[in-house]
Amino acid sequence: MKQEFAEFMKKLRVWKTFLSQKVKLYSKEWSGQVIQTQNHWYQIAHDWIAGRAPAVTTRYDSSPHWFKKGMFYLPWFCLFIIVLNYFNVFDRRPTIKSVQDPNVVVVNEDLRKIITDGKAQVSPFVEELRASGRIDFNELFLSRIGANVTGRVSDILAVPGQIVKQGDILAKITSTELTQSQLSYLKAKSASQLADQAANRAKILYKEDVIALAELQKREAESSSAKAEFRAANDQLRVQGMDQASIDKLAKSGLIESINNVIATIPGEIVERKINKGQVVQPADALFTVADLNTLWAISEVPESNSYLIHKGQKASLIIPALRNQEIDGSVAHVDSIVNPQTRTVVVRMELANKEGQIKPGMLATMLIESQPMDKLVVPVGAVVREDNHDHVFVRLDDDLYRMVAVKLGPEGKGFRPVISGLKEGQEIATEGAYHLNTERKRQLSGG
Repeated sequence: MKQEFAEFMKKLRVWKTFLSQKVKLYSKEWSGQVIQTQNHWYQIAHDWIAGRAPAVTTRYDSSPHWFKKGMFYLPWFCLFIIVLNYFNVFDRRPTIKSVQDPNVVVVNEDLRKIITDGKAQVSPFVEELRASGRIDFNELFLSRIGANVTGRVSDILAVPGQIVKQGDILAKITSTELTQSQLSYLKAKSASQLADQAANRAKILYKEDVIALAELQKREAESSSAKAEFRAANDQLRVQGMDQASIDKLAKSGLIESINNVIATIPGEIVERKINKGQVVQPADALFTVADLNTLWAISEVPESNSYLIHKGQKASLIIPALRNQEIDGSVAHVDSIVNPQTRTVVVRMELANKEGQIKPGMLATMLIESQPMDKLVVPVGAVVREDNHDHVFVRLDDDLYRMVAVKLGPEGKGFRPVISGLKEGQEIATEGAYHLNTERKRQLSGG
């Protein structure tokens, strides 16, 4: 067995030697033919150039031997580079091994149960304008109450948070100014009575031809002037906070009272007090602020570029974060006619009922103002997913196949978003469950 194997290997070496000799012979002949052919073509090119540009061939003939040798091997080097480039030897980009479309998702039976299909369609779209705002007092039911005279605070009868009625006494002020006004009133009253009596006597004397007409007219003029001064003194006391009953009592008794009462001018709650006992106050000072909190204002500042969308009477709603994002429906009560030159905004106001007292002035709020309905191509909010800072929807290809398509959408309004581009009317999409479709798409891409 070993002898047979040795003879086989001997024959194999003989054939190997024979084949190698043949290969060397044919390769030498082939290379010789190639070199001869190349030299022939080079000679043809040399003669052709010499006939048209002899200076080039003269320069070439006088060049060094290594340059001529390099020109001989240049075509082979170029061919070698072309072959390497053909087989992507120089391409360092990674080869994509997966051929799965990353935007396509296959739906299984469990996922099918939580997906709702529908069509992108044109329908009336109500755009909602969002604007930050705040809760404020209703200035129609707000009163800032001050002192009627200059004086010193002698007693305080009301505190912040107290509910008061119109006419309730909030504080008492001792005022020498009021004393002087009462004294002037009593003097004017006496002077008016005396002047009136003198005029009556002059009438009697004139009838008896005791005095002339000029004297009677003088007495009557003095009486009218005294009455006018008396009325002015009465009005001065009214301005300083005394009611007519107290003034009439002063006229009868002549008893001067230096206490001036600070009285609530409207019913409501005391929301602010700027007064302390012993403090000297003046009529320009606001001592108490009383407000009726049953109605409030919601005030928002809208950019001037959006102000044309808002009109009085439009439907609006208010979201108050402090009340767990409670939404209150209402309408626009007022739109300012001027633009704030500093902020370039327009003030918009809503009126709010606050019977239960949950809403408090100073709370932050977001005002949502509805525009007029316009026909637009829309998709539900549940059909939209956010991926790579772009909006996408899932278009249905067949029963169990969906493709994620990038779309450009406008701001949300009443649960819908208008389509600007990327989708056509009538295309079937997943109107609900887009989030679950996107999760399944990522899972399938990861091979999970």
